[in-house]
Amino acid sequence: MRNSFIVSMLTVVVLLAVIQVTLAQTSITPTPAPSKTPTEDPAAEQAEATEAVSNASPITEPWTQDDLQIVTGNVQRPNGIQWFNNQLYTVCNGDSTIYEVNASTGATRTYIWGVYNAHTLHVETNESGELNLWIPDFQTNRFLRVDRSGVQQLSADLSGPWGIELYNETEFLITNLQANNVIVMTRDGQTREVVTGLRAPTGIAADDENIYVANTGSSRRGIEWISRSQIADSSTEETQPLVTGLQNTTGLDLAADGYLYFAYSLGTRGVVGRVNPDVCIENGGCTNSEIEIVVYTELAAPLAGLTISPDMRLFMHTMFSPDIYWIQLGNEQPEAETESS
Repeated sequence: MRNSFIVSMLTVVVLLAVIQVTLAQTSITPTPAPSKTPTEDPAAEQAEATEAVSNASPITEPWTQDDLQIVTGNVQRPNGIQWFNNQLYTVCNGDSTIYEVNASTGATRTYIWGVYNAHTLHVETNESGELNLWIPDFQTNRFLRVDRSGVQQLSADLSGPWGIELYNETEFLITNLQANNVIVMTRDGQTREVVTGLRAPTGIAADDENIYVANTGSSRRGIEWISRSQIADSSTEETQPLVTGLQNTTGLDLAADGYLYFAYSLGTRGVVGRVNPDVCIENGGCTNSEIEIVVYTELAAPLAGLTISPDMRLFMHTMFSPDIYWIQLGNEQPEAETESS
């Protein structure tokens, strides 16, 4: 009897040990937050170089989720987002509708129905002062011009169009995620391929000299660049590395401070980082250790929207969530603004 009791106790002890080991193997270790203490390493040296060529001060302490404020709009599943004249224009892929959200108050109104799913959009006014939205519809492979009168289809043979950037007065740059390329699209729907060999390209941005493209399909090729002069003719060109070692890079935005801001992932969290593109190009590319982390969120990656206003308010949101978050970059808080009509 005593032997049976000892055997039973040993069995229980072994079973508990197995359970403990199993739990240890299957538990998920949270992604550690980045250090907020400046250190003497290559990243710090890169920050000093960045400061020398940019108007912005280096970020020594990234903002976190607790620092973010929420614009409470009435959009259930926003995807692409763009700031324009203190309004946020976003496409809801739940009801195929474009909404206009006041960036200060959250007041929301329906703009128009008929865009199914767009990750980015370009907003401008025409010569008559009327609002025009230019949108690559990812779900339907269409390029659209949208105003209050309706949705006009300009092209219907794209291949997973994701990002859009104004190239010049008459043309746009568009990334095709499924075709791994960048095309130039005229305002009347004519296209030509200018960049090939990408890896699931998403966000795109441009300055006076260069074009920047995010590759969400390759961490090694996170963000790449090509000069405007290289794509000025009809030939197709390949890109060069700008930032390597990024996961799930999506939106890009060149802000008024001269930095290139981008959304990417650290583990399962959505993060916004930045680099000075001129410094990265001069050095033959930057690594992920040279990125300045701007916002370290608790939001699930990937971040689906990223836009920065001229007064350096950064807006972001995660996919399929109604909340739009924002942070004031720099030390000054934005003054209260009245709702635009």
